Amino acid sequence: MKKKSSVSSAPGKRAARNVKPMPDSQIDFSDIPELSDEQLKRMRRVGRPVTGMAKQLIAIRLSPDLLAALRRMATKQGKPYQTLIHELLEKAASRAA
Repeated sequence: MKKKSSVSSAPGKRAARNVKPMPDSQIDFSDIPELSDEQLKRMRRVGRPVTGMAKQLIAIRLSPDLLAALRRMATKQGKPYQTLIHELLEKAASRAA
């Protein structure tokens, strides 16, 4: 799979093609100040936590009216619409089992 370029302009793409990858061992980090113990204590991991219960990404086709209704319901409940859809499907599946 080809790595996606973050450069969007044509001149930028041409310039990016001419850049050769550099191993970390050749990067000069001397101008970056070291972090203090206090700064290191305050650091937090960014991103989703690894739980071992990762959800699987799927594609599903819904009518625009149904999707709009689900989004309105989610907004009223103060949650993301995909979370609401997940909860509704879980409830329906547990009742059917």
